Amino acid sequence: MDILVLGGAGQVGTELQAFAWPDGVRVHAPTREALDITDPAAMASAMAEREYAAVINTAAYTAVDKAESDVVAAWRLNALAPAILAAETKARGIPLIHVSTDYVFAGTKPEGAYAPDEPVDPQSVYGASKAAGEFAVRTGNPRYAILRTAWVVSPHRSNFLKTMLRLAAERDALTVVDDQYGCPTSATDLAATLATVALRMAADADAPTGTFHCVNAGATTWCGFARAIVAGGARRGGREVPVAGIPTSAYPTPARRPSNSRLSTDSLSAAYGVAPRPWQDALDDILDTLAGPVRP
Repeated sequence: MDILVLGGAGQVGTELQAFAWPDGVRVHAPTREALDITDPAAMASAMAEREYAAVINTAAYTAVDKAESDVVAAWRLNALAPAILAAETKARGIPLIHVSTDYVFAGTKPEGAYAPDEPVDPQSVYGASKAAGEFAVRTGNPRYAILRTAWVVSPHRSNFLKTMLRLAAERDALTVVDDQYGCPTSATDLAATLATVALRMAADADAPTGTFHCVNAGATTWCGFARAIVAGGARRGGREVPVAGIPTSAYPTPARRPSNSRLSTDSLSAAYGVAPRPWQDALDDILDTLAGPVRP
């Protein structure tokens, strides 16, 4: 069985390539230089090379603030590319598993987590382009699964966790926004769920389709997450520095951030039996990889 992974150089794509796939599964993850997924002809040629059982798209334009001024590039990768992928996978009768984001919501829900079927209302170019990509997938291929996620971290590439560890090593104190709530997510856990969904959809034409949410269990603020990261790093020999909370108004950015990015995973659990573990456990695993185990 051959599975095509797009965005293989990113956090989730890297974890998908490292995942312990069943015997007989071959994962193909061409580089961006080798395959331009925004080029319909290039995508058609790549899909014709072999009979793929499923396509997993983790590629995205994720520079949230830069997207506000780089609109065409953001829409090209986040909206046009998924439309091309949906058309190609539909033509070949194979499922498309697509990663999306909490930014498709306004983020103003006063309490609780967003369910997948709640209305989208993106407040940024990034969010709007990702919402458009979702629409392209839904309308382009009936055999699809969209997995929205949030606050993804891992030992790979640049991410919030690695930034906090670096800053804790460089500064005597940190200030982090404390009025934006969300669900930290391990790229390892997200990749495992994507693999579960892809394998099921490849083997079963009647596997559940639709839009789901995939994040680790539990929620916190960016400040709360930063404090957990710094404390965990300190238990592994790093510096423990104070982390003070500040309001969003004290840290203005070009793109508007959701104040509530909590996502409900209930429908994913019901459809695919996935039970997300607490984000604190996932954080410990990543810190163990980056800094070693907790020191006595």
